Amino acid sequence: MKENVSALTHFLAVIRDDHRIGPTHISLYMSLFQMYNLNAFQSPVEITRSLVMETAKINGLATYHKCIRDLHEYGYIRYAPSFNPRVRSRIWMISG
Repeated sequence: MKENVSALTHFLAVIRDDHRIGPTHISLYMSLFQMYNLNAFQSPVEITRSLVMETAKINGLATYHKCIRDLHEYGYIRYAPSFNPRVRSRIWMISG
């Protein structure tokens, strides 16, 4: 459990100096982290866009896709989109 809390603590500490990260990125990360929590802190976590967007309070598809892609590119998560409506996308939480 300590390792999992430190992943969140690390994220929050690191983003203080990362000016690329905005409130929507943080909201999305928190939504993903909660799903990671509900998955007993096991990666990968299978996600559905609609549930993540609802939890993160993101309404726009373009905003969701930009922010999840940014979190992946910036190294905060690993994201494997499925592109198949019957198969869930997967994310891995990256800890410092």
